[in-house]
Amino acid sequence: MIVVERIDPNGGSAHRISIRGHEIVADMSAPDGHDAGPDPHDLYDSALGACKAMTMLWYAQRNGIPVENIHVGVVRDASQERAGVYKLTTRIAVTGPMSDEQHEKLIAVAAKCPVHKLMSEVETQIETVAVPRVNDPEGR
Repeated sequence: MIVVERIDPNGGSAHRISIRGHEIVADMSAPDGHDAGPDPHDLYDSALGACKAMTMLWYAQRNGIPVENIHVGVVRDASQERAGVYKLTTRIAVTGPMSDEQHEKLIAVAAKCPVHKLMSEVETQIETVAVPRVNDPEGR
């Protein structure tokens, strides 16, 4: 389970995200927040870049492709988000003494990473449930 909780309830908008013993701080960008960490859109976008990089490395390791470095840049175009279009462009640089065929295969594999598929091919259903308030005598 992932837990998100406000760090300072007396001010600021930063939240701590706890995932299996790991912690990340997320915040809103200025002027709404203090930019103490990436905002939720940054985290969403970075999941795609990380998944592409890790999928390429996983494939390279299992297929003997000599990869030295992987760099994935993610650029967001949210200008049409309210109209239902959220565009992410990934730019991938892979180095190592590999053949052109191996390089092309790694780029193709990146387009098949699980998060890419999740973002583009799967319907996500989200349920929001309120839990009882703490110390609420009426049990609301």
